[in-house]
Amino acid sequence: MTKFVVKRILYMIPVLFGVAFLVFAILSLTPGDPGTIILGVTAKPENIAALNHEFGFDQPFLIRFFTYMKNLVLHQDMGISYQYRRNVWTFIAEAFPYTLLLAVLSMIVQSILGVSLGIFSAVRQYSTLDRICVVVALVFASIPGFWLGLMLIMFFSIRLKLLPVFGAESLAHFVLPTLTVSLTSAAGTLRLTRSAMLETIRQEYIRTAQAKGASERVIIWKHALRNAMIPVVTSLGTGFGASLGGAIIAETVFSIPGMGRLMVNAINQKDIPMVMGATLFLAFIFSMIVLLVDILYAFIDPRIKEKYKNGGRHRE
Repeated sequence: MTKFVVKRILYMIPVLFGVAFLVFAILSLTPGDPGTIILGVTAKPENIAALNHEFGFDQPFLIRFFTYMKNLVLHQDMGISYQYRRNVWTFIAEAFPYTLLLAVLSMIVQSILGVSLGIFSAVRQYSTLDRICVVVALVFASIPGFWLGLMLIMFFSIRLKLLPVFGAESLAHFVLPTLTVSLTSAAGTLRLTRSAMLETIRQEYIRTAQAKGASERVIIWKHALRNAMIPVVTSLGTGFGASLGGAIIAETVFSIPGMGRLMVNAINQKDIPMVMGATLFLAFIFSMIVLLVDILYAFIDPRIKEKYKNGGRHRE
């Protein structure tokens, strides 16, 4: 297991380097420069040129890229924001907790609703509950996130006056954003769980357990669910990692100062250090989450744990 973890961590190095190069290239080769964006098109050309020189934007692309990577690797320096003239890390440290809280709350709600209803829907296939779950899942999977957020605001905030409309001062401010993110995601989790459970309960070992007289609860929760959870855990893990990238729609609709709004504003201002720092930070977090999901497989399925122990090879 240790060898597997070390190998996966080493694989992250070229992945992060590739992400850094791709994002830096896109930002650098697209039209526009930070001097013009910050000072405006009516500013004097010499002032714009001076500001671009201060940022090092007048240097060749490769020189700027390798200078940035050298400072990041050797000095853990993410650079200074073009727009705010402060260290990029301070903005990430301020924005990430909001996004993390939103992602965790959304994951909890998504897991409870999606997994539990998916299990009951599969166990009671073709029942009234199953048909209702399938229809509701299709409806919520088709609803755009921004529309759902606005409808929740109109009903719970404007009409009932139960919850705040925007901000992030308390947990009450995260109720509607959490529902906006989790309800649409839970629909996909429900469908995936139902499909995985239906495939699992039709396996031969499930029929053998039934023939031996095992109770339905033991068959579902001890035998079927454990094997059906592999694709569900994969979906939940990658979905959680993607949420940390900033639920941009929810953060925009509810004015949450998280990573999504931070990156959108930085892209609009062509604040390259800010975009690079936020992207690499989130890419690293996402890679670690994928690694944790792979490790979690070993606790769900002992066969996968045995494969990890043998360095990714099956025994002869």
